[in-house]
Amino acid sequence: MRDVGIPHPRLPLPAPGKRDDLQAFLAWLSDAIPMVEHLGIREMRWEGECLVWELSLVPNLNDKGTGFGGGLTAQTTLLGWCWTTLWLRQRGHARDVVVAEASQRFLAPVTGDYRLTCAPESEHGPETLAERLASRGRGRIALTQQLWCGDTLCLEARGDYAVLPAS
Repeated sequence: MRDVGIPHPRLPLPAPGKRDDLQAFLAWLSDAIPMVEHLGIREMRWEGECLVWELSLVPNLNDKGTGFGGGLTAQTTLLGWCWTTLWLRQRGHARDVVVAEASQRFLAPVTGDYRLTCAPESEHGPETLAERLASRGRGRIALTQQLWCGDTLCLEARGDYAVLPAS
């Protein structure tokens, strides 16, 4: 167990221009953030510029037998953090990422296993982030997350993720 205030060691960067092995990244993430192993993430994959998680509902049940809003909110926030971190790593940057602002809209109860997706809010978001990193050494990107239970959109979320200056 790690002591409070002690950062977890970074995962080595992937080869230049390559994406991370997502299973290895998820294993590292479970070590770095202990609650991850309890989120029910069954699979993580890229679909173009969209990062997708497939999840089991069972670890996230509430007292009503549906998805627990607090847990779902944590998942959307973490998925955005993963998108930003993986995007940076693919470009050779080992940088700290923090969520600066987040909001959620619950549209329908989550009644079974589900899929979470995360993509840039604007098609120009990644390009703008890259330009700001090059010119200012830091930047932000707005991402959207959607939670799908079958064909039903149950949750929409939005987050601004800040990339901190290199230390």
